Order: sequence, then structure tokens, then C-alpha cells
Amino acid sequence: MTKVKISVKKHLFINGGDVEGAEYAPLFSPYSGEEIAQVALADETLTKDAIKVAVSGFQVISKMPAYKRAAILENVVKLLEERIDEAAEVISKESAKPIAFAKGEVLRTVETYKFAAEEAKRIHGETIPFDASPGGVGRIGYTVRKPIGVIGAITPFNFPMNLVAHKVGPAIASGNSIVLKPASQTPLSALYIAELFKEAGLPDGVLNVVMGSGAVVGEAIIRDERVAMITFTGSPAVGISIRSKAGLKRTTLELGSNAAVILDKDTNVDQVVDRHITGAFSNQGQVCISLQRVYAHEEVYDEFVEKFTVEAKQLKIGDPLDSNTYISALISERETERALGWIEEAKQNGAEVLTGGKLTDDGVLEPTIITNVDPKLKVSCQEVFAPVVIVNKVKSVEEAIEYVNDSRYGLQAGVYTKNVDKALLASEVLEVGAVMINDIPTFRVDHMPYGGVKESGTGREGIKYAVEEMTELKLVVWNRGE
Repeated sequence: MTKVKISVKKHLFINGGDVEGAEYAPLFSPYSGEEIAQVALADETLTKDAIKVAVSGFQVISKMPAYKRAAILENVVKLLEERIDEAAEVISKESAKPIAFAKGEVLRTVETYKFAAEEAKRIHGETIPFDASPGGVGRIGYTVRKPIGVIGAITPFNFPMNLVAHKVGPAIASGNSIVLKPASQTPLSALYIAELFKEAGLPDGVLNVVMGSGAVVGEAIIRDERVAMITFTGSPAVGISIRSKAGLKRTTLELGSNAAVILDKDTNVDQVVDRHITGAFSNQGQVCISLQRVYAHEEVYDEFVEKFTVEAKQLKIGDPLDSNTYISALISERETERALGWIEEAKQNGAEVLTGGKLTDDGVLEPTIITNVDPKLKVSCQEVFAPVVIVNKVKSVEEAIEYVNDSRYGLQAGVYTKNVDKALLASEVLEVGAVMINDIPTFRVDHMPYGGVKESGTGREGIKYAVEEMTELKLVVWNRGE
């Protein structure tokens, strides 16, 4: 059984086994500060070794029948289902994600690999009616989808197991090999999954995990001509840099957001408050589609603010391994200080902090609600990635839409209304990748197309859609000589 122990050496995972790093760095718990492990760091040479191995791995996985690829993914599902508690503890220790949310992530990871196993069996093309053109008479044709090669995957800390699955799952389903660089703070979840894949029967070299800095490991993956595609989840600045360096490589970039919801005047506040608590404060707000902005109609604003604040004050703060904890530490002290600075900026510019805005004795940022926020302030116009949400008053859905669209981001948005015309208007004119009617923008299930517009990225995740990104469409035409 796969185990992650405290303060042990964790090596690189290349060609199906442990490989020592160029050096090792301590990994500390974001909550307790205790050392969790000594983690191997790759240099450029080791990264290139992993890519070389992945090239060979591609020759194996690309020739493997779909049912065998599906069977490997199904085996991973079974193994992970047997170890949900263990896997959740790995996530919680390295990221400070409260254990209840960590278990939820493992369950979602199981679902993601289930979808990947299913999609492996239905990668297909279509027939083309060539006789629709006079020049096509006597010919028949069809398309097929072929794997493209080595996938370079760069993943973030906030969902260290499920966002790995969203890259590894479709890559294996479609017959590609992978070089994975996990976030520096959360490598243990990626290594855990790599070991499960080995146990599940994945051929050596198909999945390789290399830890290290973006400047070294990330750059080597991005620039290497043997890598066919980069799939990245992270900041817009890094995503833009990847796009500029990747050349003709395919890129799928899931970047920043400051997701918003609109509450129309007919919103039943009692029915939606709990959902907004989940959207704003789960995983300490460190979710790409975390609810950061609420635009409430003036007729429901006061009631919503009052009840939302009461609920936020009741959330349990503390040790992520405590099953009752809802809010724990942010991923680093630096991120905590940044969030505090943004809150202070808002206060200095006339905003009102209704609750939170300060640290507990053990350094956890309390869930924070801010009202009367100028849209140009950082807590509104940038991605806060912390348990901080603003609530502003509007006179109409139309006014709220203008505020939502006044953003460099466009990942997801939500609107609560019983008015069909307003719901249709919002769905048509909100500048986002997905609109949730009568739900928060934080909604996601793992088989839906997921991605944004503007600086929220390019391409779509969701297994079926990721498979399309990771395969090449090939046309075959037969001349029957008629």
C-alpha cells in the first residue's frame, strides 16, 4: 500500500521508479510549520532525462489498445477508492486543505479517472460526405484522432490530486505520455498518484514526475522540442510567458479569475446563503472559481449581507486534520501577508470589513466579508485567492453585469433570478467561459467543459474536451475510382 511518511526523502519518479534529485529541499506544513519531507529537485539534465523516457513511453502507450488503457485507469479508480482516507491525509498535510474538503477532492479525483476510463473507449471521428461536392464524387472519407506525443503538465497547489487527474487522465486515455511538474508545495499528491498508476499496470516511462522550480524544470519542459503540448494551471503571468515560449506546441492554459455572482431582487436569501459560504470560503478561497464578488440587488442586499456575515462568523478555524475545521492556513505566509495587504488597502479606501480581516493566534486568516468596495481595488479587480469576498449593492441585473464584465478575467459567473429574460440576458452577455443560472460560479463537475476567456486562459478541460486538445485530427480519403 502506498504510504507517505513524515520527514522522509521523496525522489523523482522517472521510468517507473525513484530517481535521486540533483538536490533536496525541505517541505513544510503550511499550518504547523513542521517538516513533512525532503523533496528531490530536478535540474535541467534530469528533466531532459524524464522527457527522453517519456518519448519512449509514448511509443508504448500510443500503440496500446483503448480497452487496455481504460483498464489501467479503472484499476487506478479501484486503488484510490480503497485509500480515500490515506490520500486525503496526504493532500491535507502538504496543502493545509481541511480534511473534509481533502476527502471531497479525492472523491472527485476518483470520478475524474472514471470519466477518463470511459472516454478512452470512445475516441472516434466521423465520416465525411465527399459527394456533397462535385469534385468529391467517387470518394469516401473519415477522420480519426491520433495521440500527439509527450504532454508537459504543470499543476498548481490548490487541487494537487484532482487537477493532476485532469491532465494525466485524458493524456493516458488518448495514448499520450506525460512529464508532470507539480507545484513545489504539493508534490506528494502527484507522487502518490504516480505510484498508484505503477501498481495499476501503467507501463514504465508513460508517467514521469519531476519536481523543481519553474525557472529550471518548467523552462526545460516548455522549450524542449520533444514535448508536443503544454497543459498548465496557474497564474496569468506564467501562462502568458508559456504561450510566448511554446512556439507551435499546443497549449491549454487555465489561469486567473475573480468570479462573481449576481443576486436579483427576487432571490430567496435563506435558500442561497449556505451555497455562497461554500463558494467563498471552501479551501480558504484558494479555488480558481472561488466566489470573490457578490453584486446584490438593493432590495435583498441588507438581508443577504446580514445573514451571510452571521454564517461566516460560525465557521470553525484551525487544524486542517480536524474533521470539523472549515478554514485553515493559506498555502504560505507570503500569500497571507499579500491578502492582508489587499484588505488593508480596501479599508484605507472607504470599504467596510464586516467580519474577518485579521489572523487568528495560529496565523490563519479569518473568513472576510467586505462591502462598499471600489471596483478598482485589488480585492475586486485582481484574484485574491484567499477567504475574502466583497459584497456590493446594485440597482439592477444590467448594472451588475457591467461590473462583472469590467474585469481582465472571465472564467465563470453566476446569476440568481426567477426572471427568464434576465437569465437569458446574463447567459448571452456575461464575458465568461460558463454562466451558472441560479447557482454560484464555483460549481464544477469533472466532465463538463471548463475554461475561460480573456486572461482566464485558452482551451478547455473536462475529460472529453481535454482528449480533443491532446489528439490530432487526421483525415483518410479513399478514391473508389468511380
